[in-house]
Amino acid sequence: MTDLKLAPSFSLIALNAQRSLHMTTVKRVSLRCMAAAVILELYLEGCFTQSENKLTLRKEALEQSHSTLYRETVLQPVLHKSAEVKGDLNWWLKKASMLSNKQLKKFEAAISDDLKAMNLLDDIPSLLGSDMFFESAEVEIRVYRSNIEAYTSITENIRAEILEEGPVTDEVICMLWLLRECGCMHDFFSLNELERVNIKLHDLYQSNLWAKALFPTQIRHGIELGVKRFLVLKSKFAKTFIGSSINYLFPALERSQAVFIETEAWFDNSDKRLDAVITRLNSYGHEVKVIKRGSIATLKIDNLLYDALPHFVVMNVPIQGVRLVPKHPL
Repeated sequence: MTDLKLAPSFSLIALNAQRSLHMTTVKRVSLRCMAAAVILELYLEGCFTQSENKLTLRKEALEQSHSTLYRETVLQPVLHKSAEVKGDLNWWLKKASMLSNKQLKKFEAAISDDLKAMNLLDDIPSLLGSDMFFESAEVEIRVYRSNIEAYTSITENIRAEILEEGPVTDEVICMLWLLRECGCMHDFFSLNELERVNIKLHDLYQSNLWAKALFPTQIRHGIELGVKRFLVLKSKFAKTFIGSSINYLFPALERSQAVFIETEAWFDNSDKRLDAVITRLNSYGHEVKVIKRGSIATLKIDNLLYDALPHFVVMNVPIQGVRLVPKHPL
């Protein structure tokens, strides 16, 4: 298990496979949640003074907590020149999530630089760039790739605490809320598991004071709510108020693209064809692990799972290859 604070830990999940050079709407959603994670991180560390339901943050306390640049990029627009700022938890989380595009970019640079310095984050060519039909108009597309061991450790820890019997830590309660707001639940839980997650969220809300304070807060914004309505058919498992939008799949849209990787030769053997595709992906800088071979193989590429379907297209001549189709949950 990585020994990371909450915001960097959640950022490893939120930034993975996101475009690093462009501010997409999907990445903006992730950055808003990452900024909210900074507030939760400060709260868990006791940096706020609490009086009734108000949380007060003083600059003095921040300086004494050995603040880092990524914290400062979130807090500076909120504090301005004030010696202290007061608000309830809902106010703080919404305030952090409403940073401007310019402030979000500054925050992204600060936290991604921190993660890169710890060798926990890479910047690699997008898998989409390996697609034979991809035309970029000379626009370079690069994506973040989280360290595979750290990424797996964080996500498996969340799954274990939620799906197994036993207490749930405040950190994992924060992670659940962040995943819900980020719309990434389906990346880590199957449809059957989402029903259990929904029940767990409801039980935590009923029995845990921290969950009761945090779960009612929502930080989503206009366009996200529009997409939520578009995906209303996915709401089958949102059976409680606290679990509402658990299947809020907006960030999944950009991860749903299938990619066609052609081979340089024609293979009668499916294993040799798959090996040729893996060699090509490795040459582009992707880390590939074969989870299952067979007529439809399963590959783990840069933390994401894909079904690899044999495929060919007819151009001037038939071209053989493999179509990579994203697979959920991870």
